[in-house]
Amino acid sequence: MDRPVAISFECLPLRSVGRLDIPLDASPKFRELCERIKQAIGRHGSHNTYFLHDAECIFHLTNQPELGLLEFRFQGTVLTDPQDRETIATDLDVTLIRETCDWLTQPVVAWFTETVSKAVMVEFNRYIAAGDLEQTKKRIAALQARADQEGGYLGMYL
Repeated sequence: MDRPVAISFECLPLRSVGRLDIPLDASPKFRELCERIKQAIGRHGSHNTYFLHDAECIFHLTNQPELGLLEFRFQGTVLTDPQDRETIATDLDVTLIRETCDWLTQPVVAWFTETVSKAVMVEFNRYIAAGDLEQTKKRIAALQARADQEGGYLGMYL
């Protein structure tokens, strides 16, 4: 337990989504992800917006890992300033999936659910500062160039 808050996520820059059609043979899980991405684009647009998925946020409330842990899963949109230097808002779907707090009450769960969004804003700023966002953009641009060159379709959001 290095930090009291541990956050991990996969990031998809929504400006990299070239097509919104979902492959007919898509698995139900992939289809659901594609639908959520389409909803995010419809709601927030694709400029300076990033879709976070396969994401979790773990709060350690004590120094004992098996006591005082709250684990949330989340996915949704992060919006940045026009220069992609700072997170300005989030629109996340957050769910508590595990806890080791026998003193936990519903108002506390609601407060931590909201706190996930605040923590994600901080973590996404760290992600930007570490250059990970720039690396993600370069990787997406390379995939798009390869798809354009081969005239092929690499999937909805590749």
